[in-house]
Amino acid sequence: MSKAAAKVECQICKQLKSPENGTIGEVVRPSLSDFIAKKDPQWDGKGFICFDDLGKFRRDYVKEVLEDEIGELSALDNEVVESLQAHEILSSDISKQFEKKLTFGERLSDSIAAFGGSWTFIIFFSVVLLVWIGANSFILATRAFDPYPYILMNLVLSALAALQAPVIMMSQNRSEARDRARGENDYKINLKAELEIRHLHEKIDHLLRRQYNRLFEIQQIQIELLEELTRKSEKPSPPRAT
Repeated sequence: MSKAAAKVECQICKQLKSPENGTIGEVVRPSLSDFIAKKDPQWDGKGFICFDDLGKFRRDYVKEVLEDEIGELSALDNEVVESLQAHEILSSDISKQFEKKLTFGERLSDSIAAFGGSWTFIIFFSVVLLVWIGANSFILATRAFDPYPYILMNLVLSALAALQAPVIMMSQNRSEARDRARGENDYKINLKAELEIRHLHEKIDHLLRRQYNRLFEIQQIQIELLEELTRKSEKPSPPRAT
């Protein structure tokens, strides 16, 4: 048997596809099948459709449903809809991706901010201040380079505070940007999970209804067979000749 004979023609794109690259219309959930029929009248709901066309119709269907429910779609919503067609994975490590884009200055400011908010910095700076005050008050009392009221120390502290504040603000801005990116990623994952769960519920309900219908048809056939056997058994047999 040739490869072409083993392929099936897609009812939408009219191309020969392998059966593994598509599905029959009876498996497609009714709401999506009705949407396909509305967009393409040649779809009868029972033929073969390839996964490429099915993914496009599914994307357009989800987009239409979301627009009816939440109005105009944002860029994040459109990205989720496109991922449904491409079967892409949206979850990613935002922290690693964010760190790859940092420059040397941004990494340096993060390190400074992290060191400035630690107990190591507090203890080290407290020791420096105590040594400064002790040296100028007792050890170098007659030749102090910064005698009381320690004007030079106040100048150093003011300069340090003036430099440390913008460094900490830059680090906080990047932290907020990282949290915002993480929140957007969580939103996309939650939205896609909700759409996938809704799709699975509808598909399972559709398959269960088809199964119940087939079981009911089988039961009706069995009942008809039993009635026919009963009629045959009750039919009187012809009298025997003497």
